[in-house]
Amino acid sequence: MSLSSLKFFRALRKGNNLFAVIGLGRFGRAVCASLYKMGYEVMGTDRDEKRVSQALTDQLVSHAVQLDSTEISALRESGIFEFDTVIVAIGNYLEESIITTLNLKEAGVPHVVAKASSEVHVKLLKRVGADLVVYPEHEAGRDLARSLTKPNIIERFDLDRENSIVELIIPDVFHGKTIAELQLRNRYGVNMLAVSYDGKFEINPNPNKRLEKGSAMVVIGSNKDINRLPI
Repeated sequence: MSLSSLKFFRALRKGNNLFAVIGLGRFGRAVCASLYKMGYEVMGTDRDEKRVSQALTDQLVSHAVQLDSTEISALRESGIFEFDTVIVAIGNYLEESIITTLNLKEAGVPHVVAKASSEVHVKLLKRVGADLVVYPEHEAGRDLARSLTKPNIIERFDLDRENSIVELIIPDVFHGKTIAELQLRNRYGVNMLAVSYDGKFEINPNPNKRLEKGSAMVVIGSNKDINRLPI
């Protein structure tokens, strides 16, 4: 997640319990199912009536409507313009995705999240006003490549293109040494944020505590410096 994404999530209303999902393919169904299981009111829409019926049968949504999202009148009649957050999950149909996103923003929908299927698609969605663009295939591929090349990194939070916060397995060469002895900032250019002990994280850990292999630690720094760690 980037800082631009954080701006979007900060803008979301905390009391928002209503979501609409346009496009009930695999991605849209997954979003619907997750939101609905968490107790939110979810309306799903698709131009394919079978997908709409299936979403209701599978209890993925609170309501479902068959409509053509490129038609402003159809969107207006469905009441979707009254929703605070709408997810456009039509990633594989570029024209339909862009027109739908444009329709929603021009109608004044506060938060529109759109799924992209290519880098060009990402740029076009941003150009027509999407508040947040997700590119699942790209993100999944990037995460897989990172996991294969840096298997000791458990989780990564991208602050921007150059800096990250990462949770990683404590390297064997750090075992038995204190945080102070490691001099992470001087040697590697990273700062320690937390260390796990007995399955629980200690924030701003005591510099005199010794690290144990197999546990985890969280550091912040530039990607270049993080890659210098013995992982």
